[in-house]
Amino acid sequence: MSFAADESQDFDQQVSKPAGSRWYAVQVASGCEKRVKTNLEQRIQTMDVGDRILKVQIPQTPTVKIRKDGSRQHSEEKVFPGYVLVQMVMDDEAWQVVKNTPNVINFVGAEQKRSYGRGRGHVKPVPLSPGEVERIFKQAEEQEPIVKVDLAVGDKIIVLSGPFKGFEGEVIEVSPERSKLKALLSIFGRDTPVELEFNQIEKTS
Repeated sequence: MSFAADESQDFDQQVSKPAGSRWYAVQVASGCEKRVKTNLEQRIQTMDVGDRILKVQIPQTPTVKIRKDGSRQHSEEKVFPGYVLVQMVMDDEAWQVVKNTPNVINFVGAEQKRSYGRGRGHVKPVPLSPGEVERIFKQAEEQEPIVKVDLAVGDKIIVLSGPFKGFEGEVIEVSPERSKLKALLSIFGRDTPVELEFNQIEKTS
């Protein structure tokens, strides 16, 4: 797992914090994590609260997607879709800067009931525990890339090369780490499991 910013910093640097600062999880509109991060960082500068809102992070993990032709696409995938992490010293002004950033829904915290009228009360931000912060950032250094493949058990395939070229079959096992799969091919009228390379086949459905 890696983070969108400060990737060159080591674990000790990332979790170090000025006195009084804590990490908070902030819920944002789906798909707007990077936009919120950019807008919030601009607001921090414009509103001169950099001494209280210190970092904005999007937890991400490296992924390797293996296409059906065997090629690999390297990318990153959000660990907590719909959330960003903010390191800050909580006070009314800093809270307002974060809360009023476009596409921010709310801090993660404890909802406080309204003492009058109807409707929901406001949410009191609850900081992440030191253990949660340590686990998130420690995993960022140690996480191996997640391998994903555009094939699944039950997919129909056709063999493009090798001794079984032209045969059609059904995927029964996928091994992304080996770039191989097993498929049932009809050979001499019998379903026979055959191991194939990803680049030997094409998905037909």
